[in-house]
Amino acid sequence: MNATISDPAFWSRLQFGFTIIYHYLFPQLTMGLAWFLVYWKWRALKTGDEKYNKAVRFWAKIFGLNFAIGVVTGIPMEFQFGTNWAGFSRYAGGVIGQTLGMEGMFAFFLESAFIGALIWGEKRLGPRYHFLATVAVAMGSWSSGFFILVTNAFMQHPTGYRIEPNGLLGIASLSAYLFNPWAFVEFSHNQMAALVTGSFVIAAVGALYTLRGVHPIQARLYLRAGTIVALFSSVLVAVPTGDQQAKMVGKHQPITLAAMEGKFAGSSMAGVALIGQPNVAARRLDNPIEVPGALSFLAYGTFQSYVHGLDEYPSSAWPDNIELLYYSFHLMITLGTIFIFLMAFANFQSWRGQLESCTWLLWILMLAFPFPYIANTLGWMTAELGRQPWLVYGLFHTNEGYSKVVSNGDTIFTLIGFIGLYFVLGLLFLYLTGRELGRGPDEEAAPSHEPRHLEAVAGVREERLV
Repeated sequence: MNATISDPAFWSRLQFGFTIIYHYLFPQLTMGLAWFLVYWKWRALKTGDEKYNKAVRFWAKIFGLNFAIGVVTGIPMEFQFGTNWAGFSRYAGGVIGQTLGMEGMFAFFLESAFIGALIWGEKRLGPRYHFLATVAVAMGSWSSGFFILVTNAFMQHPTGYRIEPNGLLGIASLSAYLFNPWAFVEFSHNQMAALVTGSFVIAAVGALYTLRGVHPIQARLYLRAGTIVALFSSVLVAVPTGDQQAKMVGKHQPITLAAMEGKFAGSSMAGVALIGQPNVAARRLDNPIEVPGALSFLAYGTFQSYVHGLDEYPSSAWPDNIELLYYSFHLMITLGTIFIFLMAFANFQSWRGQLESCTWLLWILMLAFPFPYIANTLGWMTAELGRQPWLVYGLFHTNEGYSKVVSNGDTIFTLIGFIGLYFVLGLLFLYLTGRELGRGPDEEAAPSHEPRHLEAVAGVREERLV
């Protein structure tokens, strides 16, 4: 499907692409922060050190802001299934509706029910129950991601379905659908990438406070936790999760693999292109610099394995934007490699006791936080562009799934509306987040709580006197 701007499918794809890219900026941080909160709360319980409680209180607010904007921006996508993708919803709704419903009923409600307790319920719940609330929020956050990724995995590699007499899809085996092998590989890869985002953001805030010379104890905690987790999660994104994802693509979507590497002619000892420009018209990769055999090994486990080329398949089966797919994949890989080297050096400096005094490295850590967002976006672009021209791989084409009764003008109008609304939401989010960062984790209690605070202090003094 070679969509053009006159094609209604193009505008429906563009609108959904814009809304989901914007939406995912927020859940990736909540999933990335969730287990930091659990760890710090556990450390507070074990050690009684107040610095861990301060970290939880501070980052719970950032978590809450991201959760709120994520909810607001996620709702329109549900409606787009009906308004812009009615054909897809009718065809596959009997399958994907199961996990989308589970995400809403189980995961989202679990997370949303306890997030208020996490942010405002510490005093009422006490340390142990507040810890359990933190665990519930983290479990809700990650289980939400799991159900969504099972849905996407079905679109990439359908399992557990049957074709009903009316030609629509239904569930043949719920267990086969939920335990799709693609889903587990995709989930592990995606969640490690979310941890990269969360840890980079935490390290960036630690670097900011260190450079400003404020909140030194919290800054040190954020720098150490952020850089350690960022290193391990960046490695895990590449190996084994990224490696397994590549093997899954090579096994089930060989056309996608060829397009990701701009490989038109099949061969054994196929190389990974370090640089090159896909020339689709001439069916070649211009000016390539390759690592021989690397693609064969990464996709199939041996250097002599044969990798299929695009020329072995009809052009109608190719992804419809090979150039964008190729560059998305390679930029993602490049950023991921940079993340590993950056965080390896940051941890080396931390081990030497020189991280907090290395000003230029602190500046890099502070300014690096947007790049995991970019890498995550490029990863999802790779997955979704690579699946084309299918909505459900091998079963249902993209050009069959959009709503035929929705005109280009209607879709463009709502797209403009989304852009304007999300711009305002973005400004509000940046203002509120900036305000919390400015206040910092060491902010004293509000004046309205001072009498109770003073009364507690007086009680402690009396006990000491006794």
